[in-house]
Amino acid sequence: MTSRGLSVYSRAMSVRPIVLLGDSRLRLKGETVDSFGRYLHELLDDLTDTVRNAPGVGLAAPQIGEAKRACVVEVDGQLHELVNPRIVRSDGEDRDLEGCLSIPGYVAYVTRREKVWVVAQNRLGRKIKVAGSGLLGRALQHELDHLDGKLYIDYLDSMDELIATSEDEEEEGRPATARTPVG
Repeated sequence: MTSRGLSVYSRAMSVRPIVLLGDSRLRLKGETVDSFGRYLHELLDDLTDTVRNAPGVGLAAPQIGEAKRACVVEVDGQLHELVNPRIVRSDGEDRDLEGCLSIPGYVAYVTRREKVWVVAQNRLGRKIKVAGSGLLGRALQHELDHLDGKLYIDYLDSMDELIATSEDEEEEGRPATARTPVG
C-alpha cells in the first residue's frame, strides 16, 4: 500500500538454478527474441534476481536453461538488460582474469577486446546502444558468448590454465584468488 491507499505491485524475487559446466544447455545457441511481453519481462527479472543472488556481474538466459538471446550485465550499479544483442564494433586488446557462474571455483586469464560497442533491444523492443571497456566490456563479451554457446574456457589452450579460487587454497596456506564471476 502506498501512502494514498493504493496497492503497489511487488514481484516476488525469483532466483533460478544456474546451469553448470557439463549441462548441454550451456552450448545451445540462443534463439532470437521476437515477443516482448510478460515471458521476456519475467525472464529478464529472473536473470537479474539470480545474478544478484549469486553474486555475479552478468548472466545469460542459457545459464538458467532458457535458449533465448537475452542477458543482463550489472557494473557499477548500472543494470543493462540486453535482448538480441550484437557487437557492432570493438577496439584494442585486454588480458585479465575471468570467471563464470556456470564454472564455479575457477578463473583464468582470457584475452578479449578492450572496448566493445553493442546494439541490442530493451525489454520493450526498443533499440539501445551500450559501449563498454574494463569490466563492463569484458562482461558484455562474456555474456554475448553465452548466447552463442561459447564459454570463456574455449579461449584457453589447456584446462591447466584454470586457477582454483576455492577456500581449500587458503586452508593450505595459499591465498585464494578473489575475482567476481562475470556470468
